[in-house]
Amino acid sequence: MQLYCNSLTEYNRLITKEVKIGELLLGNGHPIRVQTMTTTDTMDTLATVEQTIRCIEAGSELVRITAPSKKEAENLLNIKNELHKRGYNVPLIADIHFTPNAAEIAARIVEKVRVNPGNYVDKKKFEQIDYTDAEYAEEIDRIRERFTPLVKICREYGTAMRIGTNHGSLSDRIMSRYGDTPMGMVESAMEFLRIARGESYHNIILSMKASNTQVMVQAYRLLIQQMDAEFGECYPLHLGVTEAGDGEDGRVKSAVGIGTLLEDGIGDTIRVSLTEDPELEIPVCRDLVKRYASRLTVDRQPLTDGGSTVNGNRSAVNPIDKVPYNPFSYSRRKTFSVGNIGGHQVPVVVADLSKLDIITPESLQSVGYTYNEISDKWNISDGAADYIFTADKTVDFALPGTLKVISHYATWQQAQDKSKFLPILDGNKYLDVSNEKSLEANFLMIDCYSGITTQPLLERLLEQIKTDKTVVLCLSSTNKNAMQSVRSMVMELKNNGIENPIILVVDSSWQTADEHLIHYATEAGALLLDGFGDGICLGMTEASYKLQVSGLQNTEGRTYTSNSSPEQFINSTAFTILQATRVRISKTEYISCPSCGRTLFDLQETTAKIRSVTNHLKGVKIAIMGCIVNGPGEMADADFGYVGSGVGKITLYKGKEVVKKNIDSAIAVDELINLLKENEAWVEV
Repeated sequence: MQLYCNSLTEYNRLITKEVKIGELLLGNGHPIRVQTMTTTDTMDTLATVEQTIRCIEAGSELVRITAPSKKEAENLLNIKNELHKRGYNVPLIADIHFTPNAAEIAARIVEKVRVNPGNYVDKKKFEQIDYTDAEYAEEIDRIRERFTPLVKICREYGTAMRIGTNHGSLSDRIMSRYGDTPMGMVESAMEFLRIARGESYHNIILSMKASNTQVMVQAYRLLIQQMDAEFGECYPLHLGVTEAGDGEDGRVKSAVGIGTLLEDGIGDTIRVSLTEDPELEIPVCRDLVKRYASRLTVDRQPLTDGGSTVNGNRSAVNPIDKVPYNPFSYSRRKTFSVGNIGGHQVPVVVADLSKLDIITPESLQSVGYTYNEISDKWNISDGAADYIFTADKTVDFALPGTLKVISHYATWQQAQDKSKFLPILDGNKYLDVSNEKSLEANFLMIDCYSGITTQPLLERLLEQIKTDKTVVLCLSSTNKNAMQSVRSMVMELKNNGIENPIILVVDSSWQTADEHLIHYATEAGALLLDGFGDGICLGMTEASYKLQVSGLQNTEGRTYTSNSSPEQFINSTAFTILQATRVRISKTEYISCPSCGRTLFDLQETTAKIRSVTNHLKGVKIAIMGCIVNGPGEMADADFGYVGSGVGKITLYKGKEVVKKNIDSAIAVDELINLLKENEAWVEV
């Protein structure tokens, strides 16, 4: 099987063709560029200029502006001139949908145009059409005829182009032949890329965006594989998760999708699509990118080369001669069950309470359990941890429900109820006490290819656990490239036929809340998207933990008020990561666009209002889309949709079907609730 990256066992940047956007160089090993998109009306020149400047001063290296029609495209010249007059020369990108004429105007003005192959020539009416090969070829000829003029203009003016596929806006033609699949996304872009190459135009960037992180990651991987197979080279890649939402949810979802690819050295520019002011996207982008600033980029090497490169020094990651899973299609690693961990059960959450001075019933409130003294009962939330890790601290009160305690071996030995208390052991201790372990579950810590888990010890452990149906593996790594080290270990387990369930353990040594979110979501998310992991346990180093106890804040001072303690913050993040990777659903999911100049209502305010009245609807996916241009397509993954269809007007969808048109925005949220009730998706609080 051909790989999609240079190595699965080390960080190794994928080298792509160099593209010039104005004076900015992108691809070919240049720094990963960060960008955002304005939300102002493009015809409001001064407002757009002022917002663009705020984005530039926040660190944006490119700024995208919507141009839905010829008049907006023409006004890009006024915006560009005013920016230059004020001393700002950052490249501008025109965002085009449906209107080739606007693209052809914009390509003569700005440094880059973005076109969506799903709606540049083709249309989307949600119709199934059966094409013969001849009819399909005729459609390609039609696309070539309409797209080629733009290619020639870009070539003449030195304008760069992004061919940006969106999962939700695949054309009816692509859907009819390829279905709603990552391969359909790839072919949609490849059709346009082949036409551009045929005109000797190569100043191209590509993207494969989706709100579903599994689909997004698979599409990028397939695109790289396809370009390499067909052309023997890869064009630069723009990474992003569409309609990620806002707050912690938006940041985690973006980091899961973008971070998974960055970990494999994939990506030349990124945009985090948050339903917030665009300048607030840039710090998140920078948090993602800075993780790789000190990592070594080396020449392409085969997978069998094996070792992990950390600051130029190889660590002892075992060579992997056979990739034992399909990275282009999600399939969870086969495991047997140890209690409620593994098998076909949803991944569990282990809450780390080890840094508390003492553990009381009140301590459990931060991880989803609230004790009512009057009724003498526990209230258990949908985001309640399945296990708590206490290290060497004892718990001397009755535990709620099915909650269990994981503690160090010596502490476990002292516990009276061995069904509620379970031991965690390192490799040497596990081998030493082989006849004195728990009969239910033993959590075995393995520091993958680093630390104290030496190769001889690892070989002994693997041989022993093959026949031990009580072992849950707790995998982490102190290597700089921790995700690759853990992935290598999982592949080694699969190749050796070892099916014990795995808890992914991720510690963070970063300082701010946003940095922690990015770290957890990237490292745990990347493994979960490949089907690895039957649970997660997130933690902080001692120094990081001490920084958080006085209040969790990100670099902009945005306080995480919903998470009053590090324990609550970490527990909430764990469930958010599981939801973002689609492996455990514990709350409502919002597919919310980041707004742009086409948006017809206050998207941030409306999103907050809808969230406030629907956030108890576990598992329901609600799309909140600013305009009719992209809304119906890009929210196709949602159960219900709330889409701007005119000034002060909203259209409601059930799936892809319009159910209520042009509702006054003043009553639209109430009408959405009625729609949820009519379809039995509403639950009274």
